[in-house]
Amino acid sequence: MAVKLHYTLLLSFLLLFVAPAVATAQAQDLELAREYFRKGDYTKAEDIYSKIIERERLFNVVYPDYLKTLLAQRNYKEAEKLVKNTMKRNPGAVNYAVDLGLVYQAAGDKSAAEKHFDKLLSQMKPEETIMVASAFIQNELYDYAEKAYLRGRELSGNPLEYNRALIALYTYTRKSNCLIPEALNMLQEREEELGYVRNMLQNTLRDEDGYDALEKELILRVQEQPDKVAFNELLIWLYIQRKDFYGALMQARAVDKRTHSGGARVMELGAISAKNKDYQGAVEAYEYIVNEYPEGPYYLVARHRLINAREEQVENTFPVDMDKIRALIADYEALLSEVGKNDQTVEALQHMADLYAFHLDEKDKAIELLQEAISMPRAKPDLVADAKLTLGDIYLLKGEPWESTLLYSQVEKSHKETTIGHEAKLRNARLNYYKGDFELAQAYLDILKLATSREIANDAMDLSLLITDNTGLDTSTVAMQEYAAIDLLVFQNKLDEALTKLDEMLQKFPGHSLTDEIYLQKASIYERVGDFNQSVANLEKIVSNPQYDILSDDALYKMAFIYEENLQDKEKAQQLYNDLLVKHQGSIYVAEARKRFRKLRGDAVVN
Repeated sequence: MAVKLHYTLLLSFLLLFVAPAVATAQAQDLELAREYFRKGDYTKAEDIYSKIIERERLFNVVYPDYLKTLLAQRNYKEAEKLVKNTMKRNPGAVNYAVDLGLVYQAAGDKSAAEKHFDKLLSQMKPEETIMVASAFIQNELYDYAEKAYLRGRELSGNPLEYNRALIALYTYTRKSNCLIPEALNMLQEREEELGYVRNMLQNTLRDEDGYDALEKELILRVQEQPDKVAFNELLIWLYIQRKDFYGALMQARAVDKRTHSGGARVMELGAISAKNKDYQGAVEAYEYIVNEYPEGPYYLVARHRLINAREEQVENTFPVDMDKIRALIADYEALLSEVGKNDQTVEALQHMADLYAFHLDEKDKAIELLQEAISMPRAKPDLVADAKLTLGDIYLLKGEPWESTLLYSQVEKSHKETTIGHEAKLRNARLNYYKGDFELAQAYLDILKLATSREIANDAMDLSLLITDNTGLDTSTVAMQEYAAIDLLVFQNKLDEALTKLDEMLQKFPGHSLTDEIYLQKASIYERVGDFNQSVANLEKIVSNPQYDILSDDALYKMAFIYEENLQDKEKAQQLYNDLLVKHQGSIYVAEARKRFRKLRGDAVVN
């Protein structure tokens, strides 16, 4: 008994030392095999893996790399044997069954692989669907993963089974033709999934073909199921993605009438349209609110924004119609008569002042209105600041830059690190640019390039590039100073004088880097005064000269726009839009050019 006890203790003592030593040796063998595998020395790796695969506790760790090693060695028979033995040991693990098909595939026997995968799917139990699909996905066999989900759906008898998994798969593989009906089926059953569906579509649809397919399917479903608001909302989202704000507005109005939701969505579309310079769309949105909800919470805001949108429309339709400017002032006066001059109408006073100063040349009247706005009790600080910026602009218009910079600087200090404060800094930068103090202007612009407002940051970048590109080491600042002074004349509406000086610059500085800017400026002035043929002639000088590549897309888009809107030559406009889409695929004008091209081509739009 004592001997036996002594033996047992001795064995336990030995195991305490031997077992760790064995484990350490196995770990070293495994690491050595992995090192050979990483280096591509598959013969040595196979030799080690073939021995340690028999060790039960190492099997799951060794199996994947051993199989890859055999396949790399083109030892397909041994690979098939390994997988089949593993399948016998693990009858419920479908991932090994997928591995067998991979072996056939690697051996070049495509038929055997397909037959095996098809058999696997045909024998698959409903509860195995996720495991089988996951195994296919892990091996990048996405078509078979799709088949697995669809087979699982068939077995379940539920037409929406694995709906979310298929949407995720189609999104990853960018199969938009399959994603669209699958996503819309989800939305049909669960409208609360709108956000998820929208995100999946946004991640997948990358071109016009995808958008076209979605639009076609959505319109069909909206017509078949008009009460499904989620379909309308998705269609609104789609139109916004395509910058078809008018189409989005039509849908928003239809939804609002059906749901009696008070016009909130239409107000939102009006703001989006105005921000994207679709002023007619904004006008129609706000008119709808004013007419449909005269007692609603948005009425006063809509009344004001409606006049703002018309103002933008008039100011951007050349030549500007002075009768329409006076009509706008009358609209603002009617608004003030209705609601009174108070803290809610400061913005209206500011807009009236802008119209008086910049179009009717009644600067003193404008200053009077702005001073009234600035001193209005309880007025919002942002609106007061905006009024001060406009007042600064009017003093610049009058040729009193010191008054301007004083007002701009006041707003800078009172609204630090805000959008309005950055706008004030941008105006100070422009003022110094006009004066020819490019160093100080750049100091402002370098800060503004990092502004949170993309629009301000882009404007700062554009002005900074204009200065740096034309005041380099080998370039005198004389030409740039003359051009900046002309820019000020344009701001002050002294257009005839500006044109004369621009022509003088072309004679004085032939071949200068500013030449393309000069032609673009001349084109803009001629457009403003309504001489569209002269505008096009100057734009053509940019487009036809490869040296002016930087501004070529700007000129091409402006030419196409003038031919479409002003010269009424739709065929020429269509050709120019197409040229822009082909030659300048990265241009900021691509989305708008494509929308206008499609419209001119006569593509059907159903609203």
